[in-house]
Amino acid sequence: MTEVKPAMVKQRITIRASSGWGNLGLGDVWRYRELLWFLSLREIKASHRQTALGPLWFIVRPLVNMVIFSLVFGRIAKLPSNGIPYPLFTYSALLPWTYFATAATMAVGSLVSRMDIISKVYFPRLIVPISGVIAALMDLLMSMIILAVMMIYYHFPVTWYVITLPLFVLFAALVALAVGLWGATLAVRYRDVLLGVGFVMTAWMYLTPVAYSASLISARWLWLYELNPMFWIVEGFRWALLGSGTPPQPYMLIPLGATLFFVLTGAFVFRRTERTIVDLL
Repeated sequence: MTEVKPAMVKQRITIRASSGWGNLGLGDVWRYRELLWFLSLREIKASHRQTALGPLWFIVRPLVNMVIFSLVFGRIAKLPSNGIPYPLFTYSALLPWTYFATAATMAVGSLVSRMDIISKVYFPRLIVPISGVIAALMDLLMSMIILAVMMIYYHFPVTWYVITLPLFVLFAALVALAVGLWGATLAVRYRDVLLGVGFVMTAWMYLTPVAYSASLISARWLWLYELNPMFWIVEGFRWALLGSGTPPQPYMLIPLGATLFFVLTGAFVFRRTERTIVDLL
């Protein structure tokens, strides 16, 4: 007697527009985590495709900035570096700053640059700016190798503070994501945002003690600098790697809380804009 196999049951997937403000769709992001990983790898490859130096571009930018800052601020201006060799002092701050600036810039322009697949295939759009933040981690990891070589060259020992480094990396990623979510939402409507993000990053860097020591900041204005989340990230890197800089303090919770607030509100606004994003692109 021939066995009759049951017919294959087809699963129906219904795609509906999100409603209200109460759903971030984080479950969808987790279900599409493989796509998130794929887009992150694609961002890494695309950023250095058809370049002569290839992966070396991961470390060229912070190295060039380190040399310029060392000559201008270290040799000519003779700014203090808290007893640390100025190249090492500057490079340790350029690592988190370069990661943040790269991640934020990639996240802001992510929707516009991915319009080819956004308009054709459904997936949670929140994945797109997040992939930019994740992809920029490769630059940071490659640059850390150069820092390790510099620390060996200058005979700088590693302290136990280094175990806190992932927390400062996570903090920088959250700041970049906050900027990316709000910036990407605005860039869909106003392309000027893509042009202006470079100017904002340049101004922000000089308002952060990257090329100079926080000890040069007047006590009258220090509290204002400390409202800048990148102040704590840059100083935290110096503290974790070199034992210098400003260690974590309770006042740090204010910019950290503000960052979390802008990430959440940015995600809600991004999610709400997602309904009409294809029409705008």
